[in-house]
Amino acid sequence: MEELRTGVYVCMCGTNIAKVVDVEAIAEFARTVPGVALAKTYKYMCSNPGQEMIVQDIREHKLNRIVVAACSPNMHERTFRSALRIAGLNQYLLEMANIREQCSWVHADTKGATEKAKALVYAAICRVKFHEELESVSVNMCPNVLIIGGGIAGMTAALELADAGNQVYLVEKNDHLGGNLARVDLTAPYLYSARDLLTERITRVMEHKKIKVFLNSTLRELKGFIGNFTASVSGVNGTGDKTAKPEVVEIGNVIVCTGYKEFDASRVVHYGYGKLPNVITSFELEKMIREGNIRTKEGKIPKYVAIIHCVGSRSQEFHSYCSRVCCMTALKYAHEIKSANPGCYISDIYIDMHAFGKGHEDFYRRSSEAKTLFLMYEKDDRPVIHKAEPKDNCEMLIEVNEKLSGEHIEIPADLVVLMVGMEAREDSHEIARLVNISQDNEGWFIESHPKLEPVATTTDGVFIAGTCVAPKDIPDTVAQARAAAARILARIAKEKIEVDALFSEVNENLCSGCRLCNTLCPFSAIEFDEIKKQSHIISALCKGCGVCVAACPSAAIKGRHFTDLQVLSQLEGLLAV
Repeated sequence: MEELRTGVYVCMCGTNIAKVVDVEAIAEFARTVPGVALAKTYKYMCSNPGQEMIVQDIREHKLNRIVVAACSPNMHERTFRSALRIAGLNQYLLEMANIREQCSWVHADTKGATEKAKALVYAAICRVKFHEELESVSVNMCPNVLIIGGGIAGMTAALELADAGNQVYLVEKNDHLGGNLARVDLTAPYLYSARDLLTERITRVMEHKKIKVFLNSTLRELKGFIGNFTASVSGVNGTGDKTAKPEVVEIGNVIVCTGYKEFDASRVVHYGYGKLPNVITSFELEKMIREGNIRTKEGKIPKYVAIIHCVGSRSQEFHSYCSRVCCMTALKYAHEIKSANPGCYISDIYIDMHAFGKGHEDFYRRSSEAKTLFLMYEKDDRPVIHKAEPKDNCEMLIEVNEKLSGEHIEIPADLVVLMVGMEAREDSHEIARLVNISQDNEGWFIESHPKLEPVATTTDGVFIAGTCVAPKDIPDTVAQARAAAARILARIAKEKIEVDALFSEVNENLCSGCRLCNTLCPFSAIEFDEIKKQSHIISALCKGCGVCVAACPSAAIKGRHFTDLQVLSQLEGLLAV
């Protein structure tokens, strides 16, 4: 075995670490450990000078192991691996000790924090000497892409990818493209025509030579891994003819853009939806506006219209989140109703007015100048609607405990519009199962990281965009769709995809074929060979989580970079100081 020459680098992280931990004392301690060739401190190890220091030391001092005591590996392990590669050292001969999040940020006692940091560094030194030179695996990248959902997000992503010369398969469960936006007349805050916006997109998609559209179709099965998926689509083909059997397509990546469904307003009994004929939802009003006929069920032009916000949203009983688009859509309705019927009195009943987007605050101001009556109510004190008496000269009365005035008010209404919120589609669970992605407790699909990876998922090659992720408006939906397309185009351009070397392996001589690992793998990365009667791990799908390693009763599975020897030596080192 070659002589160990370990380099230890202790980061001050400005004052994040150095104000609590004595970094010089740690470096001095590390120099006393057998096998450590040098130990240094630096203000910012992740900076370019810090990385250059590591590269230069590896070359000059012939270092063959590196320990960096700094922040979380989740933040900068890739940074330091890159430095090792530049220096010509295998990137997996690195170990990080987290002395920021696990030490300086959670302790105030300098002496105690320093001793703990020494233990963490010593444990890393003990572990890194058993690290192995691992090589990443490359797989071919199929340039074809499957997009599930033909709304504005799906069509936008399809056009971005197809315009770059890639074959796109667009699967839509309905008999038309456009999604929920196809049910909308104008869009806030500039009152652009949604129909014009969609017509242009739909025409381009249907006529594009690189886009194959499957209408009235669903994804039946998805097999494989990033760059090498096989998708089975059932339903009808692009011409509208029913297919006798599912069509199988080869793809490299998937984008899920399945959208949302509207909240069922009848669940809020206070509003009488389904019982009072002139209590309608926002989408029912959209249909009236598109037909140019805003009338009550009796065919009368309403004199009093009331718009109630947050139906199904911002409520612990239904959904605690805000559906984001309802406030500006309600203001849009006030403009459209006033335009169709100038003599109409409009009441806008809200909890809070969220004017968060570009141009929205100005739109709110213009709406208030249009003599809309704004009334505010408490989140847990909903308005109550009941049938009016003949003497009231209106169809209904709405009782509201108005928050700003502190008074109990009765508002006349001939037509009540309920601004229904967004919620996850009822088939989202099935989609999540098919493409192997996760959902939160509300049913929305979960991104890999909410801020840094907003369109990626934990399954490589599967992306999410639009309102299947969370409520959002059209600009954010389009931005996410283009972001997902850009991520895929970047991968397609490389033609091959590099798979991290941290995956598990099955020792066929020890595998008994019990299939326990097959059922436990959260990434569906383990397949069973019926001929050999043994399990096999698909390295491109494996995330190295270690569930199979821990569960295997035959100890037949090895987790690369997390072997028993490496982990136990780290534990022994941690307890030795």
